[in-house]
Amino acid sequence: MGRFDGRVAVVTGAARGIGFATAKRFADEGAAVAVIDLDETAASEAAAKLGASQAVGIGCDVSDAASAEAAVERVVRELGGIHILVNNAGITRDNLLFKMTEEDWDLVMGVHLKGAFLMTKAAQKHFVEQKYGKILNLSSVSALGNRGQANYSAAKMGIQGFTRTLGIELGPFGVNANAVAPGFIATEMTDATAARLKLDVEEFRRLNAEANPVKRVGQPEDIAAAAAFLCSDEASYITGQTLYVDGGAKLG
Repeated sequence: MGRFDGRVAVVTGAARGIGFATAKRFADEGAAVAVIDLDETAASEAAAKLGASQAVGIGCDVSDAASAEAAVERVVRELGGIHILVNNAGITRDNLLFKMTEEDWDLVMGVHLKGAFLMTKAAQKHFVEQKYGKILNLSSVSALGNRGQANYSAAKMGIQGFTRTLGIELGPFGVNANAVAPGFIATEMTDATAARLKLDVEEFRRLNAEANPVKRVGQPEDIAAAAAFLCSDEASYITGQTLYVDGGAKLG
């Protein structure tokens, strides 16, 4: 018997990286899974790889209200409900403040912060009605500040405030809301950062591994494991919290 048998989990930005690993973890533990991504073809291909009893790939621009609403309603229609929402979709537009454009700012805020707001707003009405729901938002250690990421850092700290407020507002209705703040995770996104910094990917990973107490970089599966716990009934007395999954880097 799987921990998520009978549950429907929605993961945004799940065609690759942390999102895909999280969707796979839910599928492995019995959930029906909706893979949400801007590219529906990529979402459908990822859904087919999950090995879930039920899985669907859905194209959605999470920063657009109508698109977010339509995606959630499609999940309910095709998978029979919604119990878990993981707001993972994200992009980077890194630059130093004096070089950062208004578009750089708006795009990052739109996907990370507005996207989490819109997807949660669309899902919460189902959660409240059924008196059950799990929301997990993806923050980052960059919420604490990171050179060249004023937009991303602000969005990720905003996620933490958003999460605490959801815990307060939705707790009385049987809904838990928490966040995970990953440290350095080996993904296409961090590989792109290495390229921007003109560093070899393996060297970039080595340097980041040396910067934390456990002396390794994180893998998408590390975040998926934390997500699975926080979205399970075992974590029903935890809400409004942000869990840093960073190999202890924040301790330094």
